[in-house]
Amino acid sequence: MADSPEELFNFYLEKGWTDGLPIIPPAEENVKRMLTGANRAPSEIIGFIPPARAEATVEKIAGYAVMAGCLPEYMPVLIAAISAVCEKEFNLAFMQPTTEPIAPLLIINGPIAKKLNINSKSGAFGPGWRANATIGRTVRLILANIGGAFPGITDMSTQGQPGKYTFCIAENEQDSPWEPLSVERGFTADISTVSVVGLENPHNINDHDALNAEEVLSTIAGTMATLGNNHVRGLGGDAVLALGPEHAATIAQGGFSKQSVIDYLYEHASIPRKAFYARAREQHYPGMPEESMIPPTARKEYLHIIVVGGPGKHSSYLPGHVSHMVTKAI
Repeated sequence: MADSPEELFNFYLEKGWTDGLPIIPPAEENVKRMLTGANRAPSEIIGFIPPARAEATVEKIAGYAVMAGCLPEYMPVLIAAISAVCEKEFNLAFMQPTTEPIAPLLIINGPIAKKLNINSKSGAFGPGWRANATIGRTVRLILANIGGAFPGITDMSTQGQPGKYTFCIAENEQDSPWEPLSVERGFTADISTVSVVGLENPHNINDHDALNAEEVLSTIAGTMATLGNNHVRGLGGDAVLALGPEHAATIAQGGFSKQSVIDYLYEHASIPRKAFYARAREQHYPGMPEESMIPPTARKEYLHIIVVGGPGKHSSYLPGHVSHMVTKAI
């Protein structure tokens, strides 16, 4: 092809091979360079991506990593992430064509986050960080081009969401008062991991006035307890509460562990069944007494807490939809 970046970009747009943003051409020499970070056979199959059920080989992952702007050292993260989204409990086969605004969030823990400069502090959800942006973008290109999830054709998300461009963060382990997510998930702190879960965009939780744990948690509970989120509509799946370090510190100083935060939210973020209109009550919670309380997730273990972000009294809640977290060692 011509050397013109504009012509190449237009060619990829016409073929439907990009996310609408410019790409780096996956020329043979570029893919070979990317493969140097993999230490795996190029033909090795990491998983099958629905709905097309096509093979995601190491070489294909490398090709999309080139397109997204990755560095070769990102390859182990990408291989682990693609392996994770192909696990049954992640439920990618449902996520790809759903009308819900759900995208895979990658949460990186362990030494590799610092090594690769994956942002866990101010602006972690973006923009401005190469690792966060390009690792997440590679996953999206793979879901579209290998899996065949094209907007309005097979990806039927009613409105979509920005996380479908890229959705990758590291947990702010340094400023967290609790153990990292990876340790909760059964790994030692020296093991680098990637956790994947299908979620909506972050819903901001703003509280600059609270002086103690209960006050912060009451604001969080009020933000979570909404009639329109998937979890109270009986659709299951995992959710993530991403606490900013300042909120996390206030909560921890009040003697709360992550589990006691979840226990509090199950009591205070539940919604009375009678708050729903009659048809919704009967469809999702038939036969239950009117005074029954609908919890924020179907089970307590479906609500995960991480610490992410920098200075400022903000946190966020990320509801999900029929996807359960999968964690893989990198």
